Amino acid sequence: MSQTKKKMMLLVPMLHQGGFEKVCVVTARLLEPYYDVYVVIFDSKDIAYDIKGINVIDLRLGSRAGLPAKVLQVLKRCHAVRELKKTLNIDICYSFGPTANIVNALTRRKNQVWLGVRSYMDMENPRQIRFFTRHSDKLICCSEAIHKEVEEKYHCSHAYTLHNPVDIAEVTAQAAEEEAELPWEEGRIIVSMGREDVVKGFWHLLKIFSEVHKKLPDTKLMIIGKGEFEDYKQLALDLGIDDAVYFAGLKRNPYPYLKRSSLYLLTSYHEGFPNALVEAMALGIPAVATDCMTGPREILEDKYGILIPNMSPEPDLNAANITREEQTVASCLVGLLQDEEELERYSRLAIERASMYSKEEYIQKIREWAET
Repeated sequence: MSQTKKKMMLLVPMLHQGGFEKVCVVTARLLEPYYDVYVVIFDSKDIAYDIKGINVIDLRLGSRAGLPAKVLQVLKRCHAVRELKKTLNIDICYSFGPTANIVNALTRRKNQVWLGVRSYMDMENPRQIRFFTRHSDKLICCSEAIHKEVEEKYHCSHAYTLHNPVDIAEVTAQAAEEEAELPWEEGRIIVSMGREDVVKGFWHLLKIFSEVHKKLPDTKLMIIGKGEFEDYKQLALDLGIDDAVYFAGLKRNPYPYLKRSSLYLLTSYHEGFPNALVEAMALGIPAVATDCMTGPREILEDKYGILIPNMSPEPDLNAANITREEQTVASCLVGLLQDEEELERYSRLAIERASMYSKEEYIQKIREWAET
């Protein structure tokens, strides 16, 4: 006689481009053989990921402007989720992101409540973290650094680390599915991937590249991610590198573009666990990343890639102002790009490290926790 599957709800605000949104979709696909999985979203606007075959429930309760409207919307979301948990007889509800965490915590029934802390920026709200620790069965952190701080600062005994999964075989297969359409036919490409957000430090990226381009004129820069990037396009123009910079926009399959690149550069001053960095490494792209809070140091470990100092969080779109830090990073990149042997070594190390974030380990941890 077959055992009845447990019912798991994955609660996420939206499925537009973003790290935890992608992890939610990947988690749903990985857990489907073991559980009855329902992905519940507040709003289906701008879905960026392939959800074919996934049981997605849209509450149609997207964000609202103004405090009274926001509060009312939270109450409506709580009512809808509470009813769903009851109707579907949910055993475990795992939420992604602060707004989903709040609703999950406030709708606790007989189900287990798992709250995901997906970014170090979440840690900047102590009151919220204390609420999460009190109203969860498991507080799931995407990095060891966040896990450690939650344990030490908030005395939380039910915090766990769960690194985001990377399927190298799938990433490699998707990279071969199509040809990347680029504005250049030749040249070495430095790539970075992420939505338009000040936390990504794209002004540093452009200024660093401008210094690299002066010494290595064949180099190009590609930024993959959702956004208009108007300020950054203007900065590229002011820096005189606009013909060497490609704002590729959002790509449902970014891997053919990543595959064409020679080097991945992350300039964020805040991260949780940077998925795009590990995905690039899975394709053998040497990685250079800021030593920000948190993620890159845990991934690169001063061995599998190059860590550079975290830089100023204050946006600076003045093309005439290129800092000493930016110049130092540019010199590092020039040296690396001129050393084929070192590039090859970091390429091998990148694949080796990415393989450690396997989907098998990810699934195993969740299944173990689900049985406790």
